Amino acid sequence: MLFTWLSRDGRLLFASKIVRSLGYGFLSVTLAIYLDLIGLDRVQIGTILMATLVNSVIFTFISSFWADRFGRRKMVIIFGLLMSLAGLLFYFTENYLLLILAAFIGTINVTGTEVGPFLSIEQAIIPQTCPPEKRNFAFAIYNMLGTLAMSVGVLAGGFPQYLQSIFGLSKAASVKPLFLLYSLLGVISAVIVSFMSDKVEMNSVNGPKKPLYQIFSPSSKKIVLKLSLLFGIDSFAGGFIIQSILSYWFFVKFGVNFAQLSHIFFGTGVLTALSYLAASALAKRFGLVNTMVFSHIPSNILLIFVPLAPSLPVAVGLLLARMSLSQMDVPTRQSYIVAIVNPEERVPAAGITAMARNTAQAISPSITGYILQFFSLSAPFFIAGGLKIVYDILLYLNFRKLKAPEER
Repeated sequence: MLFTWLSRDGRLLFASKIVRSLGYGFLSVTLAIYLDLIGLDRVQIGTILMATLVNSVIFTFISSFWADRFGRRKMVIIFGLLMSLAGLLFYFTENYLLLILAAFIGTINVTGTEVGPFLSIEQAIIPQTCPPEKRNFAFAIYNMLGTLAMSVGVLAGGFPQYLQSIFGLSKAASVKPLFLLYSLLGVISAVIVSFMSDKVEMNSVNGPKKPLYQIFSPSSKKIVLKLSLLFGIDSFAGGFIIQSILSYWFFVKFGVNFAQLSHIFFGTGVLTALSYLAASALAKRFGLVNTMVFSHIPSNILLIFVPLAPSLPVAVGLLLARMSLSQMDVPTRQSYIVAIVNPEERVPAAGITAMARNTAQAISPSITGYILQFFSLSAPFFIAGGLKIVYDILLYLNFRKLKAPEER
């Protein structure tokens, strides 16, 4: 059997991640362009994209402090059903306020990587589904499968192009079926999670719950606070070049259509997925923090050069090179967080650091909307790349001596 080192709950968790990520893939490519096609301006588009990230902040806050009280499975199921409801709203209405509502409730992922409330709960569950020596590898597989599924979903983002040519639909109308598909995937994801056992809950391994004000030990509190501030810098920078904005940039700068965009981001997704396996191997040899930092800096230098590309092939080549490195810090970061805190602190630690990331990232798209509208198409790349390099340096200076248990 595949993944024999992983429990049944772990395999169900991976399956739910795959289903959910399919929907994230095609909406991350098509959403900003769809909003443009129905007549919204760039500031309004930025506001709706920001609403999807505000959703991540608020829902991650809820999951961080209440998942272990309300029930991890129940909470993930509810988020899946809200995801489904959002898809239906996007399908049935073009009203600006209702679209903001849909973006706010729907755990819609427009970044190209998962940032929503599912993440903090699942990060805490993964160590309970595998042996300790497999933890880094489990996080690598978890992210690899999600990213490969997202890449397949990105290919589905080219589907509207075929509907236009075969049925003569308008560009906007050809995108709408994807929202129905997104709604269906939310329901399927929730159903899969419903089959998980009580072993995924905190009490099954960690004893009674602590009061909210006693969640962290003093040492863990300092670690989580410092990581949250640093991750916030990284995510604020990343918010300037989320996948929806990248696809919009290619659409405006080079006139790239839906089918071409789906192929571009499928390629970046495959490279990203493969990089997770490389990250696991590098972390085993060089350590989690070193892998996070020294894969990230070159990727950010490449990011700065993307808008300087004189042609579409060069821009795509730089983006592909960047994506082969830029996400190596994802599984290593997730594994590092749950390794350096106590087991009962994993959900809140993962949640609070994710919340810091999501809060900072929620601010950037609206700023990017103004930058794109009034200044330059290239500026977001320079801002993001520069800030991310600052983050890498600060992370290394602050955490190079704090090792995960297996590295000590």
